[in-house]
Amino acid sequence: MGRYKEFDKEAVLHKAMLVFWKKGYEAASIPDLLEAMDLSRSSLYETFGDKQTLYIEAINWYKKWRQAKRDILVNATSAKSGIRQYFEIHIDSALGGESPKGCLITNAAVGMDSPDEQLNALIRERFDELEKSFYELLRKGQETGEIMPEKDIKTLSYLLSNLNHSINIVAKVQGDRSKMQQMIDTVMEML
Repeated sequence: MGRYKEFDKEAVLHKAMLVFWKKGYEAASIPDLLEAMDLSRSSLYETFGDKQTLYIEAINWYKKWRQAKRDILVNATSAKSGIRQYFEIHIDSALGGESPKGCLITNAAVGMDSPDEQLNALIRERFDELEKSFYELLRKGQETGEIMPEKDIKTLSYLLSNLNHSINIVAKVQGDRSKMQQMIDTVMEML
């Protein structure tokens, strides 16, 4: 009887996440994933079931891994400084470094032609969570007088959420930090 290879599930999920992030769901082949994760085919299937389940788990891991960035909005003492700090960190992460450019969730949404409702719901949930985080911070800003009461914070939170995703897409194509920063400066003036 063969011995199962022990591995750190979060570490292999992180490696799978990077493959999906870089290549997308469709282009990420099982051999690509096996090589990156350093797993046998049987270990992959025994642990994750199939490619789609692995993808969903990788997206959930990505959410957990990126939660600190989202927490900036939740824990900010100032609406404007929290939003600015969020976008400064977001631009840095979107332009890459230790990870592929853009965002796994945005990439998944762009390719969201999957008939799998669980996957579609997961992506919609993440979009909604970000918009809600912006809304709650803007609401706090209105309560403290930092954001004027006549500002439509529901529309502003939608705008900020979409700005977040557009930065992810533009980062993959142009990656012009100064233009992104100018865009954030302009949006901050609107608040």
